Amino acid sequence: MATKPGGYAIGDLVAFSFNNKLLTKRVIATPGDWVDIDADGNVTVNGQLLDEPYLPDGAKSLGQCDINLPYQVPENKYFVMGDRRSVSVDSRLQQVGCIPADQIAGKLEVRIWPLTSIGPVS
Repeated sequence: MATKPGGYAIGDLVAFSFNNKLLTKRVIATPGDWVDIDADGNVTVNGQLLDEPYLPDGAKSLGQCDINLPYQVPENKYFVMGDRRSVSVDSRLQQVGCIPADQIAGKLEVRIWPLTSIGPVS
């Protein structure tokens, strides 16, 4: 289930439309933030290493990236990345870029499928 709050914070899972598909990605940086990613996939935001306890062991990866790093997030946009970093199509690619706030369908708050995993999204 997704809700549409007034703003989104680093770590929030959000849904948005891209190429007629609904994608789910994690907010990594907010408008005006500086993002950098090293060769090992460690992400820094405004010079601070991003704590990503939601990533499974070994998930960090630079992945596909064709933007110049460090990168400043434009006004009213969000830098998003998938949790499966090595294969995720996200803001690291110019074809996706940062997501405008008005194109975000909402923040994911409750998981309803599979039934054995019903509960809050972390």
